[in-house]
Amino acid sequence: MVREISAGGVLIRRRSGAWWMAAIEPAGNPAAGDKSSAHRKAKPVLALPKGLVDPGEKPLQTALREVFEETGLTGVFIAKLADIKYVYVRSWGDGERVFKIVSFYLLRYESGRINDIAPEMRVEVARARWIRLDEAEQLLAYKGEKEMASRALEYVAAHVDV
Repeated sequence: MVREISAGGVLIRRRSGAWWMAAIEPAGNPAAGDKSSAHRKAKPVLALPKGLVDPGEKPLQTALREVFEETGLTGVFIAKLADIKYVYVRSWGDGERVFKIVSFYLLRYESGRINDIAPEMRVEVARARWIRLDEAEQLLAYKGEKEMASRALEYVAAHVDV
């Protein structure tokens, strides 16, 4: 079984008295404009920005890089949230089973404009947008990422100095 190590971020900011979180709609998502499914109304798939750890890179560096590449935003490290571990089967190439570990970090917004990403990133990300952190657990598509949003919400509730 192949192993993959990835990292991602839950980037948050406080605006208008509420906490908001950066989320992405992956490319190929029917609700994000995939022409092959224009006849159906699909709920957008929302996910957290994340990606593979490059050789020589630390997971936190990966999380900061991936958040910037996929959302257009820079963040400052607050805390490590957790590692998610799961197995999936590649839907491309060899169809091999992959054991994946994704380290997630809580990041505070520093600068940038949401969805201001490089054109070459559009093959991965159809759109980046702000969603309310207290709604993220219901809006995110994947179980482990829902848990990360829940942990982020618990963190900001317990730490008024964020």
